[in-house]
Amino acid sequence: MNDDPQRYLDPLTLAKVRGLELQARLLVEGYLSGMHKSPYHGFSVEFAQHREYVPGDDIKHIDWKVYARNDRFYLKQYEQETNLVCWLVVDASESMQYKSEEVSKYDYACMTAAGMAYLVLKQQDSVGLVTFDNQVRRFLKPSSQPSHLKEIVEILNHGPTRAKTTLGPIFHELAERVSRRSIIAILSDCFDDVPNILAGLRHLRYQRHEIVLFHVLDAYELDFPFQEATLFKGLEEFPDLMTDPRSLRKNYQAEVKAFVSELQRGCREQNIDYVQLRTDQTLAVALSSYLAHRLARKGG
Repeated sequence: MNDDPQRYLDPLTLAKVRGLELQARLLVEGYLSGMHKSPYHGFSVEFAQHREYVPGDDIKHIDWKVYARNDRFYLKQYEQETNLVCWLVVDASESMQYKSEEVSKYDYACMTAAGMAYLVLKQQDSVGLVTFDNQVRRFLKPSSQPSHLKEIVEILNHGPTRAKTTLGPIFHELAERVSRRSIIAILSDCFDDVPNILAGLRHLRYQRHEIVLFHVLDAYELDFPFQEATLFKGLEEFPDLMTDPRSLRKNYQAEVKAFVSELQRGCREQNIDYVQLRTDQTLAVALSSYLAHRLARKGG
């Protein structure tokens, strides 16, 4: 466990995302004035019902057509603009500890999660945290309190486990446990059976959650730059393997490309944001680029 509570609060990343707003594209629920709709009644965009006028109400919401028919004043009530809830779901399985340089996949995922948490809390929205491997390890309920960031970072600082990944069952469990429609940001290397992953994501989408899948991969896992005979250390119950990487490169990269393409295609078909994060990317640029794209797509 790392004793530095600021380990995953990368200043450059936090500065980059500070001016952006994470906006929900799908319906979310809550109760705060903001930029996010929910079915609770208030004054906003989508009509919900009428209620009788009382002194002090804003007359601009009077429905004059109803007045013309009934000779009584009624106000139009609308869906209220409310806060979102964002769940950060971080893979803490053994494969996430892999690193070709200084930053492991787990470290990169945690810095991304901390940046997201900072942004959501800055918006006065709520953020929760789930860490998992082959089971849910920590389940921190959402809060909009600024102090919640410290709790999140403390949990992330526990580091990855020695267990393997089972993404599908985890997603099915979360679909049952998270009842309120939310944004669910998943940070994982997704080293599991893709059909099972997509089945779990489908369950979350069925519950009307909005999903962002941050696919965290080490640069060496994608580029496979190894030249000499190499001992590859087995993770998540796989054995060590000594081999000549040059004889494997072509087939290996074809398998990785097929794996990523299948995952991307499955996400696209379910209207899930797929965001690949390479550990050799500057996180501040990668994260703020996605959030800026999201903001532009929403229409600003």
